[in-house]
Amino acid sequence: MTSSDGGAVPVESRSLSLDDDVSGSCRAVVTSAAGWGRCMMAERRLLVLFGSQTGTAQDTAERVGREAKRRHLRCRVEALDSCDVANLIHEPLVVFVCATTGQGDPPDNMKMFWRFLFRKSLPAGSLCQLDYAVLGLGDSSYPKFNFVAKKLHKRLLQLGGNPLLPVALGDDQHDLGPDAVVDPWLVALWDKVLALYPLPPGLEIISPDVRLPPRYTLHYVPEESPWPGSERLQPAAPRAAPCELHPFAARVLANRRVTAQSHFQDVRLIEFDIAGSGITFSAGDVVMIQPQNCPEDVQQFCQLLRLEPHRRFVLEPTEPGTSLPPLLPQPCTIQYLVTHYLDISCVPRRSFFELLAYFSPNELEREKLQEFSSAQGQEELYSYCNRPRRTTLEALWDFPHTTCAIPADYLLDLIPRIRPRAFSIASSLLAHPERMQILVAVVRYKTRLSKPRRGLCSTWLASLSPDKGDVHVPLWVKKGGMKFPDDPAIPVIMIGPGTGVAPFRAAIQERVALGRTGNCLFFGCRHKSKDFYCQTEWEELVTKGFLTLFTAFSRDQARAVFHLSPLPPRLTGSTARWDEPHWAVVPLASGDTRAFNSSLLSDPGGEGLCPAPHPGEWEAAVGAAEQWECSCLPGWERQGDASGGG
Repeated sequence: MTSSDGGAVPVESRSLSLDDDVSGSCRAVVTSAAGWGRCMMAERRLLVLFGSQTGTAQDTAERVGREAKRRHLRCRVEALDSCDVANLIHEPLVVFVCATTGQGDPPDNMKMFWRFLFRKSLPAGSLCQLDYAVLGLGDSSYPKFNFVAKKLHKRLLQLGGNPLLPVALGDDQHDLGPDAVVDPWLVALWDKVLALYPLPPGLEIISPDVRLPPRYTLHYVPEESPWPGSERLQPAAPRAAPCELHPFAARVLANRRVTAQSHFQDVRLIEFDIAGSGITFSAGDVVMIQPQNCPEDVQQFCQLLRLEPHRRFVLEPTEPGTSLPPLLPQPCTIQYLVTHYLDISCVPRRSFFELLAYFSPNELEREKLQEFSSAQGQEELYSYCNRPRRTTLEALWDFPHTTCAIPADYLLDLIPRIRPRAFSIASSLLAHPERMQILVAVVRYKTRLSKPRRGLCSTWLASLSPDKGDVHVPLWVKKGGMKFPDDPAIPVIMIGPGTGVAPFRAAIQERVALGRTGNCLFFGCRHKSKDFYCQTEWEELVTKGFLTLFTAFSRDQARAVFHLSPLPPRLTGSTARWDEPHWAVVPLASGDTRAFNSSLLSDPGGEGLCPAPHPGEWEAAVGAAEQWECSCLPGWERQGDASGGG
């Protein structure tokens, strides 16, 4: 924990309950349950809304919520798309915490809010009663650094909102990370808020020494109570289109390694049976998969915390209006909670150590935890956690006295839920009805830690063997950012190295099923004999005249040069016209477009695929090529919202 001036403060191993009397030495006092009730008056309320792709913005929003409760504000923390945006006109005070994804796009859980807020029909003064503050989390290495936060702040101003502070822009590239901006911004925010909404008489800010109540209490169910059965613990077939709250349990039909056994990278082509799901998709769409922890990690976690895996429990919110986690059945077992919900393989954040310090009965461990959660300790925390990609489970091993003292009620406050992972769909329903295929690179790498790092989802998927019985994967489909020409007669150039070829495989299968021959694929990998994915499939399509294939193998040759199958007429210099959109160019990432266009054309004296008629026209030709219809699949890396991946 840190004090308001950033210094470390001692933490008592106790918590605040609704009827605690914590008067005395603490500067911040709640005198009674009645006092707690008075501090939750409706007029002193704060709404914290977040847009987060992988959890960083949500974690920061929850930090704002905790600090608001210490100031006796009635506070709700919600994803932007979970909030009824029409009710913003009734909110007096809102804090927005939002990340920027990929190329300046809003996170998935604020896209509906984003579309509504930018309706031209909204009156200019519709939010004139709203006091607000915007905190952005981004990465300055991206061209559109914190674009969403900047644009949101500007739009709220246009609608009449009253900013409490200038928009704050946290930067992952800073030596101390986004906290270098977040920490001082929060100090300024609470000064403004308390000036507008002073503390009620007799109440003071709750001391950092006092542990706040958990969001939920966990009540164990007697063993003799009726049990609904294990089927409650499996994703049920949804009545409507599958979604995050109601995924479809797809049976795994095949799980085949497509790289040579001698190759360092394990890549799988996995096929699912989606018959009866109602799922439809087209080229460029993505499938969201909800992974789970491996049994060995679950067992270790339960042993560390002295939890009985098969004990059943029900959750009860500690505050009115708090909803239960929708993805957890009621009742639930400890084993299901740890296997399917708690992300014990993620890299723990600062808030993890802040809460963990409250539970520590050991002075040395408590001091180290307090250091990790202080502003001054962020560089050391980065070296301990982020640089070696240490997991939550491994961090718990390092604090054994504290770990065995963690109350079960705080598990959902301490550890975030497992987030779904996105994969480009690598097949077409026209070629494989009632089937879906994905190309998965199993994430495994070394850091200074002795144990190799593993991607949670890819490792779990690779372990599933349909030969050993039916195995199911919870999934649903979302529209992707990749756009192909509406007119299938337009030929398409596709640029997809490595596993990036997955969405183009879907597109090629789709176009071939429709009889379209104008398909041009640029594919590169390390070795032709080891990681040339779908080689046989591509060569058959080349033979049949459906595909023009360009390949480069970086480790098989001194210089990676694309080798060509026969060029289609429109790619020869004699017939190429740079002022007409003959081709739609679809790169894997938006930054590839100009580099690709430059390589497609010859620079003066160079060896391009399409020589410009005269050397002096080269630069003009590249510029004209950039006017071709282009679309991009934004990378899944997120500004200010990065995770361990896999």
